[in-house]
Amino acid sequence: MLTNRQKEILKLIVEEYISTAKEIGSGLICQRINCSSATIRNEMAVLEKLDLIEKTHISSGRIPSEKGYRYYVDNLMQPKELSGEDMLKLQTIFYNNSLALGDVVTRSMEIVSDLTNYTAVVLGSSSSDNLIAKIEVVPTSEQRLIALLITDKGHVEHKSIYLAEDISLTEIKKTVEIINRLIIGTPVDEVSEILEYKIKPVIEKHIKQHEILYNAFYDAFKDVAAHHEVKIKGTSKFLSQPEFDDSNKIREILTKFDDPALINCIKHDEDGVKVYIGSESEFDDDIGIIKSSYEINGQKRMVAIIGPKRMEYDRVLALLKYINENIGGDKNEEKETE
Repeated sequence: MLTNRQKEILKLIVEEYISTAKEIGSGLICQRINCSSATIRNEMAVLEKLDLIEKTHISSGRIPSEKGYRYYVDNLMQPKELSGEDMLKLQTIFYNNSLALGDVVTRSMEIVSDLTNYTAVVLGSSSSDNLIAKIEVVPTSEQRLIALLITDKGHVEHKSIYLAEDISLTEIKKTVEIINRLIIGTPVDEVSEILEYKIKPVIEKHIKQHEILYNAFYDAFKDVAAHHEVKIKGTSKFLSQPEFDDSNKIREILTKFDDPALINCIKHDEDGVKVYIGSESEFDDDIGIIKSSYEINGQKRMVAIIGPKRMEYDRVLALLKYINENIGGDKNEEKETE
């Protein structure tokens, strides 16, 4: 348990470092807290022993550790009041009747990215939340097809299929009928498994050129579960963060935004707002992620704000809370149904 003074010192160190990105020395703390420099140094030694603050160089200054950030977020952080300007910028999106509700989420995150100078990610609904409603095929030439995978939420995946040999339209239609009979109601993230273990044996019995057709459909839909509608805003904002002045580190982080596996690891199925600091996420040990999810007419949108560990957690949380309180109102519901 920390004493009140230790809590006050830790809170000051975290908030000052967030603001300045500079190590915090005992002299600055003495100016803010009515204690002797010896007392402050002793208290800082205790906080360091508890792994709540740490040195980065030989100097006497300290910065928050990952554990220190976590203690601050969970125990010391005060709710941030949004400025009227921040609220006004978001309200212009909430009350824009020309936008569908899904676009309201995306545009709101773009504003948050600009206001905070952090990166915003918007992910569509989870593939496990979508069930297959139907598969249709549209021939475009003798050996090319467009396959449409339609979910119960109305989402449509378009896949181009190339057939290595000429196959009769009758065989194609029979194959699609078999697939539809066995796959309707299947979660999207189980498509590959159903195709392999349930549909393939049936096609082998009833379709002459079963191998070509099965392989074509499997290749078209095997990666559909991994596909999410992903929108990323402000990746270049990492360039303006002083702790990322190393070109190799910047390149490493920016590359991760192009990696579908790492982007998908951001997604979560929990409701509410979650804060992940450093190694608590799979993305990168040097960043912080704040996630929130919104349900829109039965479909979820997951959003994440990504910045350095030294991010303004209180301000980002306040912005996400404000969006959450305003995005699901009657006005927005009306917009989606018009």
